[in-house]
Amino acid sequence: MKIFSFLALLAMPFVGYAQQKVFNITDYGAKADGITNNTASIQKAIDNANAQGGGIVHVPAGKFLTGVINLKSNVTLNLAANAVLLGSAKRIDYGEGHASPLIFAKDQQHIGITGKGTIDGNGDELLKDLFAMLKAGKLRDSLWQRTNPWGQVQPEEPNRPKLIGFYNCAGIQVKGITIQNGLVWIQDYRECRDMVIDSIKVISNTYWNNDGIDLVDCKNVKLTNSFFNADDDGICLKSSNRNSCCENIYVANCTIRSSASGIKFGTASWGGFKKITMKDIKIYDTYRSAIALECVDGGVMEDIDISNINAVNTGNAIFIRLGHRNKDTVVSKINGIRIRNVTVDVPKGKPDKGYPMEGPEVKGSHNPFPSSIAGLPGHPVQNVTLQNIKIVYHGNASKAVAHVSLDSLSKVPENPRDYPEFSMFGELPAWGFYARHAAGVNFKNVTLSCAGQDFRAACVFEDINGLTLNSLKIPQVKSLPVIALFGVTKSLMQNVQVPGSAKNKVLTK
Repeated sequence: MKIFSFLALLAMPFVGYAQQKVFNITDYGAKADGITNNTASIQKAIDNANAQGGGIVHVPAGKFLTGVINLKSNVTLNLAANAVLLGSAKRIDYGEGHASPLIFAKDQQHIGITGKGTIDGNGDELLKDLFAMLKAGKLRDSLWQRTNPWGQVQPEEPNRPKLIGFYNCAGIQVKGITIQNGLVWIQDYRECRDMVIDSIKVISNTYWNNDGIDLVDCKNVKLTNSFFNADDDGICLKSSNRNSCCENIYVANCTIRSSASGIKFGTASWGGFKKITMKDIKIYDTYRSAIALECVDGGVMEDIDISNINAVNTGNAIFIRLGHRNKDTVVSKINGIRIRNVTVDVPKGKPDKGYPMEGPEVKGSHNPFPSSIAGLPGHPVQNVTLQNIKIVYHGNASKAVAHVSLDSLSKVPENPRDYPEFSMFGELPAWGFYARHAAGVNFKNVTLSCAGQDFRAACVFEDINGLTLNSLKIPQVKSLPVIALFGVTKSLMQNVQVPGSAKNKVLTK
C-alpha cells in the first residue's frame, strides 16, 4: 500500500511561533470572566492577523465566552494552558437557521488551532436554551417532539452547533488542544486537504450524534497520538460527494471509547475511501463495532490497511458491509481490505453500560452477533485478508432466544437499503464469523474463541468465490459442524485447528 509522504505536510508554510506576530485577544478587549461575550474581540484579532499576512491569535489563561468565530487564512488560534474558549449558551448566537460551528472556516488556507487549552461547547447550558427556543416556536425542527431510541426527544442535528467546522480548507494543523461538551459532531472537516492533527483530546458524551472526529471527503491527512471519548463513533470517515472521496489518510497511536463504533468508515459513502492506513489503536468500552467498514451509497472502498488494534469490552469485532441505500443504479464496490494484528474481547453484557449516553439496546430477540463480511448478490465484497486476528466471545446463546438453522439460511435477510450495522440482519447462524456474497476472502492465523455456551457453528461462509482458511484456530467446539460452507467455490483449507477428530467438523453444500 502506498501512502503519501507526510514530510510534505510537515513542510507546510507554518513558521515557528517566534517568527510570527502574536495578536493577544485581551489587547482587543476580550475579558476572561466566563460571562462577557468576546466574539467581536476575538474576531477582530483574527481579522487583523489575516490582514497583516498572518500570525498567531493568542488566547491566554482564563475562561473566554464566545459565539461563532471565523478563522481566516494564515492564522493560527493558539490556546494557552488553562485557557478555555467557552461556547455561548444562547442558540441564537449560532445563527437563526442551521447552526454554525463555533469555530468556522471555509475556503481558507494555512490555518490552525494549537496549544494546551480547551474548546468547551457548553453543551448542557446551550441545550436548555435550544429547547426554550423550540418550545417558543423560534426554530424550525421536525424531530424535537419525537422520541429517539433512548426514549427522549432529540432536536435535529442542524439545530445543534458543531465545535469545529472547516470546509474546503487546505493546510490545517490542529495540535494539543482539548475539545469537549458539544451537542453533535465535535469536528467536521469537509473536503479539506493537507491536514495534521496531533495530540488532541476529545470528550464528547454530552449528547447524541457526538462523533469524536469526522473526516468527510478529506485528502492527505495525518491523525496521531490522540484520545477520543465519544457518544457516537470515535474516528469516523465519511464521503458525501460522489465525485470525491477520503484518500491518503493515516491514523496512528490513538485511543478510542465510543457508544457506537470505534473506527468507522461510513455510513455516508457516496464517493468512497481510498488509500487509508490505521494502526496502533486501542479501543475500549465500545458499544458497537471495533472496526466498521461500510460502503452503501455507491462509493468505492479500496486499498485499506488496518493493523495493530487492541479492543476490549467491545460489542462486535469486525463488520464489513457493501449495501445499496442510494436510489440511483450505482452500486458500491469494496476491494482490497487488509486487517491484521487485531485482538478483540467481546463481553457478555452491554459494553458501554453506565456511560452518560449509552447506545440503544438492539430490538428483538437475538443471540450474540458474530463478526461479519456481507456483500450483495452479484456484488461481492472483494479481496479481504484477515491476518493474526484473535477474537474472544463471552456470551451465551440459546435456541429458545432465536434460531436460524443451517438449512434455512434464506431467512437471513439481505436488507440492501437498511442502515448498516452489525445487528442489521437479525439472528445469524454463526457465533464467530459470518460471511456471504464475497470473493477472495483470506484468513491467515485467525483464532476464534467462545468462552460461553453456543449451539451455532463457529463460522458460516455462503456464496464465496475464493476462500482460504490458513491456520484458522477454534479452540472450543460448541457444536457440529464447526465450519459450514454453502455455495463456496475455490476453497482452500490448511492447518485448520479444531479439537478432536475431523469427522463432521466441516459441512459443505
